[in-house]
Amino acid sequence: MSEELLNAPEQTQEIEQNVENVAETAAEVVEEVAAPAVEEELPATEEKAPKAPRKTHNFENAYADAMANFDWDKVSDQNDRYSKEEQARLEDLYTKSFKSIDQDDVIKGKVVSINDREVVLNIGFKSDGVINASELRYNHDLKIGDEIEVYVESQEDANGQMQLSHKRALILKSWQRVNEAYDNQEVITGYVKGKTKGGLIVDVFGIEAFLPGSQIDVKQIRDFDVYVGKTMEFKVVKINHDYKNVVVSHKALIEAEIEAQKAEIISKLEVGQILEGTVKNIVSYGAFVDLGGLDGLIHITDLSWGRINHPSEVVELDQKVNVVILNFEEGKKRIALGLKQLTPQPWEKLDPNLKVGDKVKGKVVVITDYGAFVEIMPGVEGLIHVSEMSWSQHLRTAHDFLKVGDEVEAVVLTLDREGQKMSLGIKQLIPDPWANILEKYPVGSRHTATVRNFTTFGIFVELEEGVDGLIHISDLSWNKKIKHPAEFTKVGESIDVVVLEVDTENRRLSLGHKQLEENPWDVYETIFTVGSVHEGTITGMNDKGATVLLPHNIEGFAFNRHLVKEDKSTAKEGETLPFMVVDFSKDAKKIHLSHTKTWQPDRDSEERAKNDEERQKERDIQKVNESNVEKATLGDLNVLQSLKEDLEKEGK
Repeated sequence: MSEELLNAPEQTQEIEQNVENVAETAAEVVEEVAAPAVEEELPATEEKAPKAPRKTHNFENAYADAMANFDWDKVSDQNDRYSKEEQARLEDLYTKSFKSIDQDDVIKGKVVSINDREVVLNIGFKSDGVINASELRYNHDLKIGDEIEVYVESQEDANGQMQLSHKRALILKSWQRVNEAYDNQEVITGYVKGKTKGGLIVDVFGIEAFLPGSQIDVKQIRDFDVYVGKTMEFKVVKINHDYKNVVVSHKALIEAEIEAQKAEIISKLEVGQILEGTVKNIVSYGAFVDLGGLDGLIHITDLSWGRINHPSEVVELDQKVNVVILNFEEGKKRIALGLKQLTPQPWEKLDPNLKVGDKVKGKVVVITDYGAFVEIMPGVEGLIHVSEMSWSQHLRTAHDFLKVGDEVEAVVLTLDREGQKMSLGIKQLIPDPWANILEKYPVGSRHTATVRNFTTFGIFVELEEGVDGLIHISDLSWNKKIKHPAEFTKVGESIDVVVLEVDTENRRLSLGHKQLEENPWDVYETIFTVGSVHEGTITGMNDKGATVLLPHNIEGFAFNRHLVKEDKSTAKEGETLPFMVVDFSKDAKKIHLSHTKTWQPDRDSEERAKNDEERQKERDIQKVNESNVEKATLGDLNVLQSLKEDLEKEGK
């Protein structure tokens, strides 16, 4: 009953009685016009007792019809003491005694009945609400009289019953709460339920939110398990309404404090300052150190004076280290740190008596194509260039001589203490083969060498380590015409040589192979005389003529005009025919042949002989004339001399 009626100054009891009369009359009308009651018999089970039939009515429509058809004049006639204005006010009070409930509302209801299947709630509406008991299984202490929140799914189902959901009310309320926290940047509390790939699952207001690993703390977290089961404070940083995703951050709560710490630390930074920090991350190029809210980088070159392959060889995660500030940019908040600078410079510890020519021992730490770096003490390295690894002149890489980890002995070639540079050599540990080269390889001596390389003009061979020589292509064979040395031998094969020349200044040897035998052209000169005839086989042909293989495995050449046979045909490759020597050159090592002259009579021989005789006479006459000219000239000189003497006398 409303407070206004209870506090009426007069006729309070009469008003209450009349209201009850109006209600009873309205109820009678409702029963007459309302839809007939529907009895719903619920099946019984062995475990659960059968339910009594429940009557449900379509109260909203029935009440509206009843109120529209109610005869208020009749009531007025029964009670003339109330005016129409009072009756209207009473009607309004009665209508307002019911709650206005809409679909999708979240309302509170009081538990009036509990059984195994459902919970009945009084929600202040024309009928009670019912929800599935499974939605309240988590609340084992639920009892009649408790109030819970429910969500109105629909005001009326097929049976005229209002559909409610406690679960959806919790979810809707949770989403409203999460959105409020996001809009207001509110700090909320959540329970870490478990971990997942890349982060943690947090229960916030009954909703599962995601906490990325990068948002747990300002430093990198590697073990997420330590946070599972803890209650922590968060901020909602992202909401995806389409996928119903919520992202929270614990890091955001402390970032403001961290920024303040960073500003304070930067304001106090000085180059050369020594600070303590914690190694928070290790990468291939260095290590990041947490200086108390501000990160700095120790580059790999500033971790150790010695050469290292990875920063993990010097530091490890979560290690406390002292570092020195090398440089920093206040605007970009970049800090360059150093670790090796806290220890003495290794070059300062180098033996002051060490000098060029001394021998040192060390370990190969790096190898490149051009040389190897040897560490003779931590932080002090020397370079052995590939040219200082062997006396050999062959182009090779340092990998052919050394490998990382080898313990070597070397000779100091150069030493620059100020520039912290040192060059070493290992070939100097063995004698220089060129020191006594003239004694070991005199001109004319014979040796066996190994073929190392070819060029178009000859073959490079190695007599021993560091002693190389060249065999020119013209010194390979007396007889064969070699176009390329690869036709004669192969790389790696042995070959006998003769030393032809020694150039000690340029470390070069000129060698020969054909000189191992006597020059056969001295013998060929007596065999293949001009005019002699020999059997020969045509082994090749070109535009000018044919190559002919003669006895003693020597080759000659016949021009096309000398290949005409007696039947007027031209000789072909593969034929064996008699050939006449028409020209022989020992120096040029050439023999010109002719097959045609072996069958064609020399009809011009007498004429050639006569011509030769006439040419000889002409040469003799020319010699006499030249002699006469010479005498005449000398006579003229005598006359001039006498004339000169006479003139001198007259002058005196």
